[in-house]
Amino acid sequence: MAPEAPAVDSFVPASTKVTSLTTTGYSKRAYVTFLAGNGDYVKGVVGLAKGLRKTKSAYPLVVAVLPDVPEEHRQILQAQGCIVREIEPIYPPENHVQFAMAYYVINYSKLRIWNFEEYSKMVYLDADIQVYDNIDHLFDKPDGYFYAVMDCFCEQTWSHSRQFSIGYCQQCPDKVTWPAEMGSPPPLYFNAGMFVFEPSALTYGSLLERLNITPPTPFAEQDFLNMFFQQVYKPIPLVYNLVLAMLWRHPENVELEKVKVVHYCAAGSKPWRYTGKEANMNREDIKMLVNKWWDIYNDPSLDLKPEDSKQDQEEGTPSRSTILGAIPEPAISCIPAPSAA
Repeated sequence: MAPEAPAVDSFVPASTKVTSLTTTGYSKRAYVTFLAGNGDYVKGVVGLAKGLRKTKSAYPLVVAVLPDVPEEHRQILQAQGCIVREIEPIYPPENHVQFAMAYYVINYSKLRIWNFEEYSKMVYLDADIQVYDNIDHLFDKPDGYFYAVMDCFCEQTWSHSRQFSIGYCQQCPDKVTWPAEMGSPPPLYFNAGMFVFEPSALTYGSLLERLNITPPTPFAEQDFLNMFFQQVYKPIPLVYNLVLAMLWRHPENVELEKVKVVHYCAAGSKPWRYTGKEANMNREDIKMLVNKWWDIYNDPSLDLKPEDSKQDQEEGTPSRSTILGAIPEPAISCIPAPSAA
């Protein structure tokens, strides 16, 4: 979640439509996630890979990795059928680190995925996300828009924003209405842990150009993407990115049995680090969701089968079996890694 973004007038893209890929002759789709460092976030990617496999997704998982991701971790992901693609880091102007957390600087590197033009449409998922129901239909959303779930303004991380100061949240806009004396209400703001987008060289170039003239914002690339795609943003239902804080901030908006995508971004909620000691982490619904993640991660039936891997290599095209698979608990040290979310 991010505090209130600065004024956006000077940051709106020249076009009111996201530039679509115009190459004809193919329509490749893929999920994509991001991984940096040598820490334990690789477990999150393994879990995500197996979750997509369990839901019988028809599309592969691309993992955009920074150069500091060790070969051992890359091999773990490749053994699952993931497509590992190295990207170079992107830093904001003068490498500012005036963020809510200094390591957020690495998250600008996620902008590289707009340059993955071999795919006509992609669904981005943070490494601390799990997919519990098939969401392939999101690829069929009309082109030219940026789809994501609205964020919540009620967490303490918003404490210096105008929204937080008056108790306003876009998740419950009728509870506290926006005061007329404060001008127009802020534009809709999405959580950038999950979104549907179209790779495009033109959009990619515009993102990098705009970044060079955009002051750093508290929540790095999430604020930046909200500014850049403001005019073409289309909200999608909460079930596609349940940020765990919604369980205690807006329980009236959550039908847990219908949730397709869970975002384990609350402090202490990463399943592979879970202790239950942090605030709200001893809730029964949190324990259930953590156990649900581990059930998928530890399920050997979701491992990529050798015969599936061989078939994919022979055909040379992504199929359901390329997506994911996984080996059981990877043999890596649980070194704390910076968030890739």
